[in-house]
Amino acid sequence: MSATTIHLPDGSQKVFPHPTTPAEVAATIGPRLAKATLAAEVDGQVVDLLYPIDGDVSLRLLTFDDDEGRKVYRHSTAHIMAQAVQRQFPVAKVTIGPAIEEGFYYDFDVVDPFSPEDLAKIETAMRDIIAEDQPFHRMEVSRDEARKMFEAMGESYKVELLDGIPEDEVVTIYRNGEHWLDLCRGPHLSSTGKVKAFKLLSSSGAYWRGDENRKMLQRIYGTSYPDNKLLKEHLDRLEEAQKRDHRKLGRELELFMFHPFAPASPFFFPKGAIVYNTLISYVRELYERYEYEEVITPLIYEAGLWKLSGHYDHFWEEMFTIQADEREYAPKPMNCPSHCLMFAANHHSYRELPIRYADFARLHRYERSGVTGGLTRVRAFSQDDAHVFCRPDQVQQEIHSFIEMLDETYELLGFSDTRVLLATRPEKRAGADEVWDRSESALTDVLAALDIKFDLNPGEGAFYGPKIDFLVKDAIGRAWQLGTVQLDFNLPERFRLEYVTEQGVVERPVMIHRAMLGSLERFLGVYIEHCGGVFPLWLAPVQVILLPIADKHHDYSERLLREMKHVGIRAEVDFRSEKTGAKVAEAEVRKIPYMLIVGDREVEAESVAVRAHGRRDLGAQEFQSFLNQVLQEIRDRRSVAGTG
Repeated sequence: MSATTIHLPDGSQKVFPHPTTPAEVAATIGPRLAKATLAAEVDGQVVDLLYPIDGDVSLRLLTFDDDEGRKVYRHSTAHIMAQAVQRQFPVAKVTIGPAIEEGFYYDFDVVDPFSPEDLAKIETAMRDIIAEDQPFHRMEVSRDEARKMFEAMGESYKVELLDGIPEDEVVTIYRNGEHWLDLCRGPHLSSTGKVKAFKLLSSSGAYWRGDENRKMLQRIYGTSYPDNKLLKEHLDRLEEAQKRDHRKLGRELELFMFHPFAPASPFFFPKGAIVYNTLISYVRELYERYEYEEVITPLIYEAGLWKLSGHYDHFWEEMFTIQADEREYAPKPMNCPSHCLMFAANHHSYRELPIRYADFARLHRYERSGVTGGLTRVRAFSQDDAHVFCRPDQVQQEIHSFIEMLDETYELLGFSDTRVLLATRPEKRAGADEVWDRSESALTDVLAALDIKFDLNPGEGAFYGPKIDFLVKDAIGRAWQLGTVQLDFNLPERFRLEYVTEQGVVERPVMIHRAMLGSLERFLGVYIEHCGGVFPLWLAPVQVILLPIADKHHDYSERLLREMKHVGIRAEVDFRSEKTGAKVAEAEVRKIPYMLIVGDREVEAESVAVRAHGRRDLGAQEFQSFLNQVLQEIRDRRSVAGTG
């Protein structure tokens, strides 16, 4: 029998005279690691701890600190939950239960929706299953065996899932203890007792496989952690997230609304429009500095454009379509094809490049109703979108310039933690492999030249080219993808775009797609939650509110209001016959940055009593001095978002 050699991530090796398992390897390293190890990665494949190892392999032991380890932990908790549901509701049929970011869910076919009382009963049953410390057994079975098994159990959804497993793939079933079975690829924890802390969070309707034409199921969301302290911290973050929910704050602050007559398409009230347009004005200032030229393009195009660009083959199902004049049209879901038409309308010399087209046009995508939600997933939106047509030797400088702009913007908006991902070719894509090789290599070289650390995101590129995505962490630690820069050799080829080189040769330009904020609607949803609705002064829809104590102070307050509006400060007066304390409290709820209280002393001294949001009393100030200070603060954009 040959020896088994284990290569560990630190470069060390362990040699066993017999086949071994990840659990045995962990035990030889130490009891603390053995206890913390949840699963393992063997030659790149995530496996159970009892996976047999024989030969020469690379091994990485996975704990809850690893993304893969957390997925195994939470997927196992989802199985425990499904088993508990069927203990409490024996007629329930199970479907799928994956791990997701920060938790898990499982979908069930049940007679009635789950109530909060039902969730409490399910949690009790889960604790029993965990206390039983049931082993997770992995079983490889034939398709016929699996089909007979699940048909006998009445699990029709599992039979359907079985039919979708590729013929060359092994069918695996996991058994908890002696009886409960689930069709599953795994891997799983060694036993149910490994789960130490969990919480079921909510339930909601969900269509089977996300198809509105299929049956509505009931989905239960939950989360789990290796100890109660981590679970409590997570639940505290969820509570904070609920306070910051942009849908709730959008209503309270009168920023935006939705209506069934325009599904998933936001209406912005005047205050929301101020924030929206102020962001656009800021981006336009950057465009002046970074030499972008803004263009205006049509909304609706004949299908021929989308066939030429490749969207007809790769994106048509996500587009709205229109029949008119016996022809097929579609509102645009992105700006790039229209910018290609504009570039192609003229002859270009190498001296003209780069050409940078920026566009704030309205865009429309047919997002399914089951996945839309608030501002973060909408059907109608605008982007801080631009396309750069450049020579190959200009690509690095253009991407460097864009990243400089992006870093400046994120710092201004209070996003200090940014992660960079390189997204490579998706399975469904346009263009030859050699073109993708060239574009992926070019982006990798750019990131290396700029000394930017990045992680690979395989298969997540756009259908026309690879991209660099920028993820930011908000004030409560959630990651959001905002900016992107994409390298495209395909659309210039499809549209036969040309420029004349210094040698007089006709060449294709390189096309760079880029956005800092992305969808402005989605960005605002993220940003409202990041700042808890406490916008920095330069972005706040109402920057200053005057609070006269009595009617006799109205004239002075009106004069100050006119002076502030004359110099561009967004100000209001609260003329209501309410007590000053009540007015201050309401201004706090409205998250207005500055409150100016006006009484007899202020009128006599031409001053104001200044309060800042967050119940900070800044004392009496001469009005003109306060005015100058606020104007300078707005010009400098030096204030950052608050904490709610």
